[in-house]
Amino acid sequence: MRKLSLAVAAVAAIGVLATSALAADMQKVRIGTEGAYPPFNYIDSDGKLVGFDIDIAKALCVAAKFDCEFVVQDWDGIIPGLIAKKYDAIIASMSITEERKEKVDFTGKYYSTPAKFVGAKSMKVDIPEGTDAGNKALAGKAIGVQRATIHENFLRDNFPDADIKVYATQDEANLDLANGRLDLVMADSMALKEGLLNTEDGKDFEFKGPDYNEPKWHGLGAGIAIRKGEDALRESLDKAIATIRADGTYQKINDKYFDFDVYGK
Repeated sequence: MRKLSLAVAAVAAIGVLATSALAADMQKVRIGTEGAYPPFNYIDSDGKLVGFDIDIAKALCVAAKFDCEFVVQDWDGIIPGLIAKKYDAIIASMSITEERKEKVDFTGKYYSTPAKFVGAKSMKVDIPEGTDAGNKALAGKAIGVQRATIHENFLRDNFPDADIKVYATQDEANLDLANGRLDLVMADSMALKEGLLNTEDGKDFEFKGPDYNEPKWHGLGAGIAIRKGEDALRESLDKAIATIRADGTYQKINDKYFDFDVYGK
């Protein structure tokens, strides 16, 4: 029995060493995310980082055979953090825009949803199609938006007559709307649906006006940002996106959070 135990122990030790060697050979990739943008990335009641972005990131790391870890970073410092090498990639519902492409490189998209306004059900407002008409309709209205986002840029450029108020996180803007300090908020439609409308605080609110998905401001969907020139990492992540789309992993994650195809056209 002693000899058998030693043999088993020896095999187990070899297995541990082989696993450790395999892990050591895997490329280590640090993923930057915000952790404050449900249902895409947020901290749950148990203090765990969860959400669609997080599940997609984990699936991509498996497909690409990366050894990944997450780094939580406030949104307004998330691109500077990437450039400063605090992490290697950003998976945080970041829209692919020409302005951002001046600073970082992107993979192709991994989802695409429009932006919308949300306001109180009791609020009488008609927001017509077209930004010129919409600007006139919302003149003087207090509109909340997260700082340093495509939505802030879109509002400032297209709704200059509104009273635009910026917040560090979308949750803070939603809270001020719920407390009557704002007339409207603007953000990604799914972030507003899951982070506000489907919560207790959102029962008296609804979407207002049309969808907004203007490439100049809203980009070409949400992609993964990496530092300029790191083509091997970008290509590996693009290949991994294609892999999880083809093998059904993406659809399983999609169906966990949404009742429609979030990837878009």
